[in-house]
Amino acid sequence: MLYNLLAPLADVFSPLNLFRYLTFRTGGAVLTALIISFVFFPRMIAWLKSKQGEGQPIRTDGPETHLKKKGTPTMGGLMILVTMSLSTILWSDITDPYVWVVLFVTVGYGLIGFGDDYLKLTKRNTKGLPGKAKLVGQVAIGAIAAYAVTVIAQAPMATGLAVPFVKDYVIQLGWFFVPVAVFVIVGASNAVNLTDGLDGLAIVPAMIAAGCFGLISYLSGNAIFANYLQIHHVPGAGELTVFCGALIGAGLGFLWFNAPPAMVFMGDTGSLSLGGALGAISVVTKHEIVLAIIGGLFVLETVSVIVQVTSFKLTGKRVFRMAPLHHHFEKKGWAEPTVVIRFWIIATILALIGLSTLKLR
Repeated sequence: MLYNLLAPLADVFSPLNLFRYLTFRTGGAVLTALIISFVFFPRMIAWLKSKQGEGQPIRTDGPETHLKKKGTPTMGGLMILVTMSLSTILWSDITDPYVWVVLFVTVGYGLIGFGDDYLKLTKRNTKGLPGKAKLVGQVAIGAIAAYAVTVIAQAPMATGLAVPFVKDYVIQLGWFFVPVAVFVIVGASNAVNLTDGLDGLAIVPAMIAAGCFGLISYLSGNAIFANYLQIHHVPGAGELTVFCGALIGAGLGFLWFNAPPAMVFMGDTGSLSLGGALGAISVVTKHEIVLAIIGGLFVLETVSVIVQVTSFKLTGKRVFRMAPLHHHFEKKGWAEPTVVIRFWIIATILALIGLSTLKLR
């Protein structure tokens, strides 16, 4: 919004020319989200405590160390959602349709997560929304966003799937692009949700992925850089750099209060929206496959659940002591901070590998 209001006045007052630069506006989005978080998060945590009483229900079959977290409020993701959205609208070009597509997915998935968290709190159990109802909502929102991308994008990229490590090659999916895009968005959303099980575990890898996709968005949206790196140019995608900056700022603000011992949990309100946002950005920038590398930690967590459930149904035996994967290591005796920090390291390594695809062509 500031871009739309102030950039046209740069010819009259030259310092306003700063608002024409994506890098400046991205930095502004980071700082704005961070400041809003520091100012309002303590008040929100106090409000959540007053409303939630015993806080988020704790699984009785989970690691024993989690029982001491009883009373910690959840729905902290609501503040992430509000902070991220406000900062994005304030600092981005609000005429860019991709910004609204990603915000639509983020807010829509956040509302689904909010409903899930609300039911968990009111019913005092860990089930929340029925799985089918949640999935239907996610698919519907993802399908609308995917179709919007096909309308906005230019041919041949409108329905194309780019392949990393290969230049000038796109798999034309035609009408099948929408189901594939929905799978990416829904899969990313649920993968982050599964990872959100320990203090600080999900938010840092999400910020790392957002930083990577902020760079990818910037490069993909710039014709010169895209041509130099031999990646596909997506006009308008650069504005998503601002969104990624807002996500990082909101994430840092949340982490301040979510660091062990957590004062608040993000809940499904935060995890579903963050994952959906990353999935939507990967679809817009045509880096869907790269998301599986950069967000490899989320993939590992998801695969661990799939393997555990499949093995138990087929053989009656469990592969892991508990799924998702982070609980397996807790059951083995790793301290929670040890699991979290080592998983952060894995997320960083995978992110660097994913970024290498930009140059290895």
